[in-house]
Amino acid sequence: MMFEEEINQIVRNLKPSGIRKFFDIAATRKGVVSLGVGEPDFITPWHIREAAIYAIEKGRTFYTGNKGLPALRKGICDYYRRRFGISFDPEENAIVTVGGSEAIDIVLRTLLKPGDEVILPTPAYVAYAAIIEMAEGKVVEVELKEEDRFKLTPEVLEKAVTARTKAIILNFPGNPTGGIMTHDDYAKIVPILKKHHIFAVTDEIYAELTYEGKHSSIAEFDEIRDQTIVINGFSKAYSMTGYRVGYILAHKDLISMILKIHQYTIMCATTPSQYAAIEAVNNGDNDIAEMALSFKQRRNYIVKELNRIGLKTHMPEGAFYVFPSIKVTGLSSEEFCEKLLDEENLALVPGNAFGQAGEGYVRISYAYSLDEIKIAISRLESFLKNHG
Repeated sequence: MMFEEEINQIVRNLKPSGIRKFFDIAATRKGVVSLGVGEPDFITPWHIREAAIYAIEKGRTFYTGNKGLPALRKGICDYYRRRFGISFDPEENAIVTVGGSEAIDIVLRTLLKPGDEVILPTPAYVAYAAIIEMAEGKVVEVELKEEDRFKLTPEVLEKAVTARTKAIILNFPGNPTGGIMTHDDYAKIVPILKKHHIFAVTDEIYAELTYEGKHSSIAEFDEIRDQTIVINGFSKAYSMTGYRVGYILAHKDLISMILKIHQYTIMCATTPSQYAAIEAVNNGDNDIAEMALSFKQRRNYIVKELNRIGLKTHMPEGAFYVFPSIKVTGLSSEEFCEKLLDEENLALVPGNAFGQAGEGYVRISYAYSLDEIKIAISRLESFLKNHG
């Protein structure tokens, strides 16, 4: 059978993840240090693991309602009110999903009609563009610049809007840049979104990793509340990546439409994981604070060291990534990462994996131990002596 001809053209034309390429190679080699994967190195706190174990012991392993356990949806809404001062109704405004990834997928499939445009500030998480394309939308990239601290400015946004613009993806704190948006930053773009009736799909998975001040959400703005869809989850804040629990918070009419796709494709998130998430969201604030403090200390160290060895690096204000410029080497992002892996056994992610705006940069995750970060800096310094 000629599979090339039989496969959906959209899927056939999708590029493989630019993140996975280097780590698939690295996995076959001995002695490789990898600072590429965005996964906290902390073990899930015991009281959260214990809740999952207890759920299994008690036989709580059946389907839940499609929206998720009522106690979890209540906990999520209480959490958003407690942590960020934003109110949602657990029955009308919330769906529990299989991680933030499912949430992004079903939101965009609900919103988009063929040819609708989605504004994507880049550099951006690799999955966004692919999901937009699979939903038959059109990606409209706008560049976030280092000189703007990787924030979205109203001038850049306004230029990207057309009659076909349906939505914008907002990811702050951002992967891969670590950029954030403050309340004042959002206030400058809210009138544009309101004027053009653009949906704001805001992925806030790194909300708790905001290092200077408190996380701000565009959901704070009542004037576009009906146009705002919040996506979040438990992976980063509580070190629960493998539990696969995310959620969507949105207007009740949007929730009722999004739920249809969730019902037919997923049924519900894993039941023991939902019980673990109940424990996390109700009793995990101290865990968040401890992990965030450790990440901030690692951030301060790695930024100082990267600048010392000659890689100009912006101080990220959130998430757990740095995005140093490698332009001084004269190498492209791909060349830099390939040579670094070959010569120093160090795996990083090329910046262009996150869109063309990332060319000339690499992404480094500091969600690793300080010992691993120190080894990586030493290998980078050695590499730069030959390529600086």
